[in-house]
Amino acid sequence: MSAPHLEAARPTTPGTDPGSPATDVRTPGPAPALRGEAYAVGRVDEVPPGEGRAFVAGGVQVAVFRLRDGSLHATQAACPHAGGPLADGQTDVDVLVCPLHLYAYRWRDGASTSGAAPIRVYPVHESGGEIVVEV
Repeated sequence: MSAPHLEAARPTTPGTDPGSPATDVRTPGPAPALRGEAYAVGRVDEVPPGEGRAFVAGGVQVAVFRLRDGSLHATQAACPHAGGPLADGQTDVDVLVCPLHLYAYRWRDGASTSGAAPIRVYPVHESGGEIVVEV
């Protein structure tokens, strides 16, 4: 088994950084977390407890959250309903709520609790203070 490829990336805000318009955001289907290539996207301390931030991992825009308990979660950057910036959403240990229309999604599988299309969730962990996301 080969070692995962780690690529440094910088935080980005979907649709505002040159070369990363909101239309480039991938919004994959309902599949839950899948194992893929691993990318170091930033430092854990860049994401305050209880908040989310947008990053790019292997060309995919993702939203990474650090919960108040210290756990990390990652999902697609845009809400499938209307493209809302999920990194600006509210979260707890079980659910992420989109800031635009308050659609709620479960962290464990990305399923909507409010009838919307599901979101993609990605495996994420900390390694040496870095956030590593598998896409």
